[in-house]
Formats: sequence, C-alpha cells, structure tokens
Amino acid sequence: MQFIQSILRERTYLLTFLIAVTFIVAAIIFPGQFPTFQNLQQILLNSSVETIVAVGMMVLLISGAFDLSVGSVAAMAGALTAWMMMIGESHFLVAITAGLSAALLVGLFNGYFISYIGINPLIQTLATMGMIRGVALMIAGAGIQNLPYEFIYIGQSKMLSIQSPVWWMIIIVIVFHYLTTYTVFFRRYYYIGGNEIAAALSGIHVKKVKLFGFILSAGLAGLAGILLTSRLGAAISSIGSGMELRVITAVILGGASLKGGQGKITGALLGTILIGMISNIMILSRVSGYWQEIIIGIILIGAIWMDLAMQRKRD
Repeated sequence: MQFIQSILRERTYLLTFLIAVTFIVAAIIFPGQFPTFQNLQQILLNSSVETIVAVGMMVLLISGAFDLSVGSVAAMAGALTAWMMMIGESHFLVAITAGLSAALLVGLFNGYFISYIGINPLIQTLATMGMIRGVALMIAGAGIQNLPYEFIYIGQSKMLSIQSPVWWMIIIVIVFHYLTTYTVFFRRYYYIGGNEIAAALSGIHVKKVKLFGFILSAGLAGLAGILLTSRLGAAISSIGSGMELRVITAVILGGASLKGGQGKITGALLGTILIGMISNIMILSRVSGYWQEIIIGIILIGAIWMDLAMQRKRD
C-alpha cells in the first residue's frame, strides 16, 4: 500500500508506468502499426515541439501562473521568420532572430501587465492569444511556402535517424532540468509558487522573477514555432491551434499544480509523451478530430481532479 502511495505522490513514476501500460496495450491492439520504429519516431517528433513549450509552461506553473498565448506565439514567430526571409529577403539567421525577438516581446508584454500591473494571467494571456493569432494571420495569410533550404534544414535534418526537433527537445529538457534542480535563480520559482508573500519577505524580487518566467515561456514557444515552420517547410497561421490545452494537460499530468510550488521538467517531458501516444492511438483508431479534443479535455479535467485530491490528502 505504501509503495502504491509513493508512486501516486511521485508523478514521474506514475507517468512512466502509464506510458509503459499504454505502449503495451497499443502494441497488442495495433501490432503492425504502433510499435514500429517509424511510428514511435513520429510520436517523438510530434511531441518534441510541444515539449519545448511545456518546459516554459512548467516553469510558469511552478510559480503559480500560466500562459494561454503560447500556441499563438508559436504561429506568429514562425510566420514572421518566414515573412522576413521571403518578403523581406533577409538572411535566415536574421529572420530567426526577428521571430525569436518578437516572441520575447510578447512574453515581456504579458509578464509586465501580470507581474507589475496585477492583471489576472487568465485574462491577460487570453487577450494576448487572440491578438497574436490575428497578427500571425495578417503576416502569413494563406501561408508562406518555398522557404530557403538553409532554414528548412534546421527542422528536417537528421542525426542517428532522428530529426533535429527531437534533439532540440532533449537538449532543452536536460538544460532546464539542471537549472530548476540546482540553480538558485530557478529554485525561486518553487518558493514563489509555494508562498508568494513569504518569498517576497525573504528577499526574492517576485515581480522580476515572474516577469522572466513569461519571457522564457514565450521565447520557448517562439523557438518551437520556428522549428515547426522549418520542419513543415512552410509558415501556416493555424499552427499551434489548441497547443495551450495539450501543453497544460501534459504539464499538470507531469506533476505541476495550479496552486504552484511543485513540478519537474522531466514530468513535463513524460506528460507530453503520454499525450502524444494517446493522440497517436486515436489517429490509428480513426477517432474524429472533434472527439480527440474532447478526450484531451477530459484528460485535463481528470489530471486537475487528481491534483486536487492529492492536495487535500497532503493537507
């Protein structure tokens, strides 16, 4: 009984167990389709972009905040990067810098109004989500194609038969796992999420730390959008639609709490992989796209319910 309770408390163990069970069940139901190297590679590739976004979202949720605009920021960063190359005739490195800079500015905008003005994160980032999606639509229009080879190579190149977005994901997860585990600055997010008033009284500049969290979240979303645009070979204004729902679901599954103060970067990775596996199984089962969104929403509600139940038990 104590062993089961410890697994439930340590979300990474529970997620690893669920991923293993899901893999076994899916391999039995779809023996010729699911457990193939190509399909598993595709799951990792599809999960890589959302994992990068989930890392930033995990940092925010640890501090007790969240960002609903990440999907729109990803679309805008990719669209602006493509526009700079094709319409502005800029070098691909200049275009990438512009796309990332625009994403960071959105994070600064969100972070300033939430941290310093006191606007609720839900209202602020929901408004930003709509505005930035509109900007992405104006920039990309029906889509920007025929992107330069040098840019496309970033998202389509392979190493050890694995596409580069997966390696970007691995590097970012390792770096931020180290930062949130061993560095003083990132450990402050746990203190802020645990008790913001006590954190401020202990000398932590809460507003600045939270501001940086939103800049980080938007920056990683922008990077993810640029990688996805490179991988697709085209800028599409609708990319990232619904990403915020899937990312928040994955992060809460990974151990984050809406109350803040807890969560691990490895949990964000495992949560995203589990959501990716479930999405892949639904595609193999030919489940309607409408039902896929409904099921992901049900999983989110279930994850929140489980988090609340664990919170009550600890209290």
